Amino acid sequence: MTLMKFSEIENHLKKFRVGIAGAGGLGSNCAASLARTGVGTLVIADFDIIEQSNLSRQYYFINQIGMMKTAALKENLVHIRPEIYVVAHQVKLNRKNITPIFAGCHVIVEALDKAEMKEMLLKTVLKELPGIPLIIGSGLAGWGKTDILKFRKIDETLFVCGDELSESSEESPPLAPRVGIVANMQANTVVEILMKQI
Repeated sequence: MTLMKFSEIENHLKKFRVGIAGAGGLGSNCAASLARTGVGTLVIADFDIIEQSNLSRQYYFINQIGMMKTAALKENLVHIRPEIYVVAHQVKLNRKNITPIFAGCHVIVEALDKAEMKEMLLKTVLKELPGIPLIIGSGLAGWGKTDILKFRKIDETLFVCGDELSESSEESPPLAPRVGIVANMQANTVVEILMKQI
């Protein structure tokens, strides 16, 4: 890691475009960290609306209940960093729209809830957008066990953050502390990748 002032880091990161698939616990918190770090453009895709239960771990507020997550997140990110450019897609991702939505992104963050959606995104990005790094979130339910949360580089374009074990359920819900740690591991991985690019 090269030592740099924040203004230099910010000036470098503002050139880049990062895609975020999902605006729930991982996606909304990762987006907030990337906005604070200085990433210039975020492309966010999600079809869901904010519910009361989301406030326990997602980067939204009580007055935003009922809003589309993408619209509310864009609003929140602009409050953090007015100059950020947020491209919000209020859609459910599928094999046909992933490529046009995320083409041109320098990195893509996977922040989806369901295993089949994660798999679809992974396969589509690897096939249709080869060479674009993809950062997956896997294993973040419950509390404690911070020592087993980890970053793993699978190859030059595929990374995993989380414990890769803890599955979310009603008896083992995703809670803000572990969700936040994994979301920030994903954001940190984005920054690490982008700081190596010219």
